[in-house]
Amino acid sequence: MKISIIIPAYNSEKYIQRSIRSAIDQNFDKNHYEIIVIDDASADSTLKVIQPFQDSIRIMKHKNNMGLAAARNTGIKSAKGRYIVNLDADDYIHQDLLHIESIFLNLNNNFDAVCCDYYIVDEHEGHIERKNVMEYPIACGIMFRMEQLIDVGLYDEQFMAREEEDLRLRFIGKYQIHHIPLPLYRYRKHDNNLTKDKVLMKKYKEKIRKRHSPEKE
Repeated sequence: MKISIIIPAYNSEKYIQRSIRSAIDQNFDKNHYEIIVIDDASADSTLKVIQPFQDSIRIMKHKNNMGLAAARNTGIKSAKGRYIVNLDADDYIHQDLLHIESIFLNLNNNFDAVCCDYYIVDEHEGHIERKNVMEYPIACGIMFRMEQLIDVGLYDEQFMAREEEDLRLRFIGKYQIHHIPLPLYRYRKHDNNLTKDKVLMKKYKEKIRKRHSPEKE
């Protein structure tokens, strides 16, 4: 198994089928990657809507809602792949993402991870704006080497938001994320994006500042 795609899901019934289809439809040997969906104790019909894909994905379940960081860790810890790619349940990926990113890691042993640019899309998948991921980082669309993720300690499960920022700062403190200037990821903008919870985002921004501040003793 070369690559593991990790899809955390919490009350994701509206969009998760699109996310899974984009993972299944990759231009990559189906025997060389796996798709792991982690249901974080959803209260809606998430589990029901992913059942038609059960022959193509591995489904894991949390008994209690533990948060995005914990769901990502559950998937990573059970992954068989050499490389890890995070995909959010309300987003989707270009059909060549696995092929292109894995080529970069395969041919560059000194690359620890690679990331790609992305499009922000609306409810109907219309392109709103292209983003340079180095200027506007996101958690997903990055292909990590498994051993480096383990070495930095995976995601901190105390973070209920901005968990990807904390991981990135810990990761680049020791390793490098190389940039592929191709928009291979699609970030869906909608009313329920976690980033719209201003109170939560501000709380964990302060937590990150305290942890990673240069003035920290």
